[in-house]
Amino acid sequence: MKKVERGEVLDLGAYEEIREAFRRRIIEEKRNRRIALGSNMTVLFENHDTALYQIQEMLRTERITREDAVLHEIETYNELVPGPRELSATIFVEYPEKEERDRMLVALAGLEDRFYVEVGGERQTVRNDTKGVLGDRTTAVHYTRVLLTEAAETALRGGKAVVSFGVDHPAYAAQATLPPRAVEELARDLAG
Repeated sequence: MKKVERGEVLDLGAYEEIREAFRRRIIEEKRNRRIALGSNMTVLFENHDTALYQIQEMLRTERITREDAVLHEIETYNELVPGPRELSATIFVEYPEKEERDRMLVALAGLEDRFYVEVGGERQTVRNDTKGVLGDRTTAVHYTRVLLTEAAETALRGGKAVVSFGVDHPAYAAQATLPPRAVEELARDLAG
């Protein structure tokens, strides 16, 4: 999948002019790419457009205009764009109450290594790119990648494979089967 290039990123004024329409389109796209993983985690499959949206919103929120800072944001968020035969997902650990969230982030230490994807019954290894994971706890946001086997990629690109995302941790275990629309989105990502 193509990374976000500098020429695609609009300056603040130009982005404000198209923001509402772009935002609506990305929200709809994310709706098709987001799944609940149990009651306290959400998985969002990333692609070029979700990364571009994050870049534009970060530039807008932080009022970033210096070229070196713009390039830094592009480089940072391009890490979310999957490479060949890859899926990329951001996982959110969601406990609304601070006390429970703090307790669970400690209980979920080691979570980084417990995610998996199954495509057509074949389990795929999930690599966690989250930086700054602490030994005695986990973080509330995880950036992950899955390098698919050729067979899994072929099955997923065919659009008919059963695809599920799971976590198997002593303090939290869940698996979710992706709806057909999400599988279609991932197949489209893999097609380029």
